Amino acid sequence: MIFNKKVYYSLLAFYFCLFFQSGIAQDQKLADSLALIYNQGTLPDAEKLELLRNLSFNEMRDLSLGLKYAEELISLSEKLGNDLYLYRGYLQKGNKIKYQGDFDLALDAYFKSVEVAKKADYKTGEGSAYMTIADIYSSSNNPSNAMLYYHKAISTLRETEDSVALASAIMNAGDEHFKIKNYDSALVYFRESELIFEKADYPTGKAFSLGNLGMVYANFGQSDLAEKNINEAILILDDLENFYPICAYLIAMSDVYLGKGDDAEALNYAMRSLKLAQVHGLKEQISDANLKLSQLYEKAGNTSESFRYFKDHIAYRDSINNLNSVQKMADLRTDFEVSQKQVEVDLLNKEKENQRIILISLVIIVVLGVIILGTLFWYFKNIQKEKKRSETLLLNILPFETARELKLKGKVEAVKAEKVTVLFTDFVEFSSLAEKIEPEKLVESIDFYFKGFDEIISKYGLEKIKTIGDSYMCAGGIPTPIKNHAINMAKAAKEMIALVEREKKENDGLPHFEVRIGIHSGPVVAGIVGINKWQYDIWGDTVNIASRMESASLPGRINLSETTYDLIKNNFPCEYRGEIEVKNRGSFKMYFLN
Repeated sequence: MIFNKKVYYSLLAFYFCLFFQSGIAQDQKLADSLALIYNQGTLPDAEKLELLRNLSFNEMRDLSLGLKYAEELISLSEKLGNDLYLYRGYLQKGNKIKYQGDFDLALDAYFKSVEVAKKADYKTGEGSAYMTIADIYSSSNNPSNAMLYYHKAISTLRETEDSVALASAIMNAGDEHFKIKNYDSALVYFRESELIFEKADYPTGKAFSLGNLGMVYANFGQSDLAEKNINEAILILDDLENFYPICAYLIAMSDVYLGKGDDAEALNYAMRSLKLAQVHGLKEQISDANLKLSQLYEKAGNTSESFRYFKDHIAYRDSINNLNSVQKMADLRTDFEVSQKQVEVDLLNKEKENQRIILISLVIIVVLGVIILGTLFWYFKNIQKEKKRSETLLLNILPFETARELKLKGKVEAVKAEKVTVLFTDFVEFSSLAEKIEPEKLVESIDFYFKGFDEIISKYGLEKIKTIGDSYMCAGGIPTPIKNHAINMAKAAKEMIALVEREKKENDGLPHFEVRIGIHSGPVVAGIVGINKWQYDIWGDTVNIASRMESASLPGRINLSETTYDLIKNNFPCEYRGEIEVKNRGSFKMYFLN
């Protein structure tokens, strides 16, 4: 049974807040009270630091004001030479900018918070900042960089005594694995976070870890375990009166029972979710519960009830989607009513002819104003939509750091990376087989394999470079250096071989192939070329030798250069092949990775 994705994403925002606040909720009322003290301007600078920290953290109604407090905190911290509060200032600045939707500027603030935390030797702060960076990459659909910084956060926080922050980091890393459907790894992360939360006596974190475990078990088809964990999470959250996620988990329970074929119990849980959401006025959950009930009644053949709940789902969904539009229309209506009242006052003091002229002029101004405002709003909305679309497309083509540099500078400087591992794959006898296979089937088969390779390299923090025909090229250690680039590449290569071997046994009507893989490690130059159809690429002798390693490999085997062998020999069994002649390059010592 596949778990309802809507539930997962509705909880994702909570995980983000859980990590940063570690049990301390933002309080707008507190911000309003502290603002009175701030406006008096009587506090000495040393005490003002903590006041600004609290103001920037708790001010959520006016994000621009919260950002102003964070900027002032940064300025005062620099003046006093206080690195701890300087770190906090950059972190809160990044948070406020992120809530405003500018990921690039938020990321810049978060990286600065990392550097200041390192300078202050504040490990908890350093780990927290790594988490914020990872979350930005996750939101930008860059799982390789997201996992890189989640791992940095976890390893850093393991050196601290902040167990709640550590468990939150582990849980968020599990979320990222869940997003890319790497359920085995997600299960490991969620189990560890649940144990740490329980030991720290932090029931909210434990509840969400249990709920996450339930989601994983549901995707494994283990409905009993899914039911047990999600029910336990619901009980804890009910004691805490945290009803938003309970509604989502009740829908998850409905899916579990639907997968078990118990439609009556599935209907019961969906109905419980709807009633709880209605009691607490949770519109998004009301919409989701109505949709689930509509689907269940449709499955039962009760068309009239299905239609009734579906209408309620649409009504609440549109209510949520149009909330901002409704508020803007209300503001325009209020402005118009105020202007009409002013006209009435003027009419009392003017002649009848002047009254007519003023009224006509006012109507013209209002109409033109509405037209201009509507045009500007439409234009701005389309610009934002196109900007978001272009940024998403750019991130699908280039690594995040490269795309960011291109946006900021208009160009990307080529860089030399000294420690990189490059992998090439090639399907055996592809050209001869391609002549005998329908083109559609051939493309479908290659697409399946390359999508599988994409998921594997993302899992290990590697970077896809390009595909050339039936050849696939990727690299580890760029654009962000990683310590175990060769080891991660070896793991990925073994999974690629396993994928190809497993697919050979499937009777799915697609053509299957043998694959050769070659790996070599060394320095490369990386960058993008041209002005149209940008492509991130790497150059150098390392790339050429890696290609030769693939050519000299055998079907179903992974051929290593001596350089790569030296980097992984203590971690994997390898088989020495001897010195083998390579075209135009002389002899190379080669090894098979077993």
